[in-house]
Amino acid sequence: MQFKNPEVLYFLFLLIIPVIVHLFQLQKFVETPFTNVALLQKISTQSRKSNTLKKWLILATRLLVFLSILFSFSQPYLSSKEINENQNFFIYLDNSLSLNTKGNRGNLLKIAAQDIVKYAPQNGVFSLQTNRYFYENIDFLTLKKELLNLKNTSKRQEIESVLLKISEFKESKTKTLTENILISDFQNTYKNVFTNVTPTFSAFKLQSYKKNNISIDSVFLKNKNSKNTTVIVSIKNEGKAQNNIPIAIYNQDKLLSKQSFSIQKNNTKKVTFTLENQTNFLGKVNITFSDTFKFDNTLFFSLHKEDKVKVLCIGNNTKFLTKIYTADEFDLVDANVNTINYNRILKQDLIVLNELETIPTTLVKRLVNFSNNGGTIVIIPSNKAKLNTYNTLLKEISNTSLKAKRKDTLKITSINFNHPIFRDVFTKKIENFQYPTTYSYFPIALNYNNAILSYENKLPFVTEIKAAKGKVFLFSSPLSRENSNFLKSPLIVPLFYNFGKVSYEYSKLYYRLDQENNIDIPIQLHREAVLSLQRDNLKVIPPQQSYQNKVSINTFDYPTEAGFYAVVHQKDTLQTLAFNPPKSESKLQFLNFNSIKNEAKMVKNEASIKDIFTKIDKKNEVQWLWKWFLTLAIVSLLLEILILKFYKP
Repeated sequence: MQFKNPEVLYFLFLLIIPVIVHLFQLQKFVETPFTNVALLQKISTQSRKSNTLKKWLILATRLLVFLSILFSFSQPYLSSKEINENQNFFIYLDNSLSLNTKGNRGNLLKIAAQDIVKYAPQNGVFSLQTNRYFYENIDFLTLKKELLNLKNTSKRQEIESVLLKISEFKESKTKTLTENILISDFQNTYKNVFTNVTPTFSAFKLQSYKKNNISIDSVFLKNKNSKNTTVIVSIKNEGKAQNNIPIAIYNQDKLLSKQSFSIQKNNTKKVTFTLENQTNFLGKVNITFSDTFKFDNTLFFSLHKEDKVKVLCIGNNTKFLTKIYTADEFDLVDANVNTINYNRILKQDLIVLNELETIPTTLVKRLVNFSNNGGTIVIIPSNKAKLNTYNTLLKEISNTSLKAKRKDTLKITSINFNHPIFRDVFTKKIENFQYPTTYSYFPIALNYNNAILSYENKLPFVTEIKAAKGKVFLFSSPLSRENSNFLKSPLIVPLFYNFGKVSYEYSKLYYRLDQENNIDIPIQLHREAVLSLQRDNLKVIPPQQSYQNKVSINTFDYPTEAGFYAVVHQKDTLQTLAFNPPKSESKLQFLNFNSIKNEAKMVKNEASIKDIFTKIDKKNEVQWLWKWFLTLAIVSLLLEILILKFYKP
């Protein structure tokens, strides 16, 4: 039992007044002599006992009257929340692309939004979390407006982030009772997410009535020549086998080729198209099939002329680089430290310092400027390196240095598979490969350890060191044959090839929405100029960084819809980029709440949105008790009157 006005209960001390009156008899007795007192003594004894009982009964009724009146004015009630406590509904409504599908009652997202509007209390205060926005402390009308205008988005909100948001929100609210409601299909959510969950919340799982899905997984090119290009389309099937599914490829809206394919149960299929080469090819692959998700039946891609990565190698014995940086993808230039054209440096994408004995001061200044303009540098020390010149460059770039050479035979045993250089090289992690060996090395004094390859003693063989803007990769050992057999290792090709690829982020066939996409556009802008992304009547200026010979743009927050977007400078279209939904949205992997009953005690899995709000209303319903106490006071008063009138001691 709780009280709306608990301060009234302080007056309970007044109950002592009738008790005092009862205990202290203020009547004065007068003695009267009688001739025969035996009978009087007996009558007197009987009257005193009866009179005492009557007084106790009257005292009890009066105390009950005062007590009932005080409790009535304090307004007691029964409820799971305090009457002065604010009520706030924290609602997470998943509006990811996977909710743009049909359930038993229609589109999942629209029906969920309509049910919230229908069953949510109109006098409530709400905080609405969607996959893109958070609306805090809004009233019912604002909630209704936002829900009815809510659309699907490629932006994904992880359930872990939502639970963290709930915890932070609860801590920020004092004297507020928060009801947490999660409405989602819980796609790609695993039960360990709900292990040791602190905030209690009600959950409703949205489900599609269709249980099979065919999606375009990827598109890539093969056998490109001067006339034709072979386009390979990879199709993924989740569900039963399907036959004679139409698939077509377009250049914008112009149909180029059409065919059909069959695919086995839970399998993948590759469909091949051979197309004539065209300039500014804006491709679209489309499948005609009714399945769970529609958005993954179309994939956009763009073909455009790719510029070569400009590589400048300074040093000797660079023959191995000519086999890696081939003419079809790279523009490799060899230079001697004494004959280098310094004006060429800022025009490069990658500079390799290959075993220089000394780095001239002029070259150091140009390399520092090159790095500050976003360039990539690979540093391979010489056996006879003058460390003071190397350390001058390293400290200018990243406050790193090389220590004195140590002669020790070490094997290179560790690969950092998570580093961008090797992230997509291996299909699985390999162990016990043929370890390359070095016979001497220069220990690296690091303030930022991001080793790519490491020795058996855990020291880095090659590492990425932290630079202000560009990328710098530092070897701790020469690669010459007398000092190492690393040039014979199969690791040499992907390592240096990806040095070249990460030095310039050329446009890809397509990009995925809601991912960190960094794209380099080869243009030199004036100080006030910017690049914009445009599609139809939409125009946005993405985050970007200007360098000497390029502009690097970031597309994490925008665009939000699949399609083609032009990179525009003033009125000139520089490139056209293609964006597609995240692949994870196509998976038919959803959380089964029956599997988390034992682990997730704080999760209340409800059958419908209506049930969620009905149970919350019932739990928080206020049952007022003051009427009952007032009735008790009246009954006690009547009882006292009856005792005084009819009880004759």
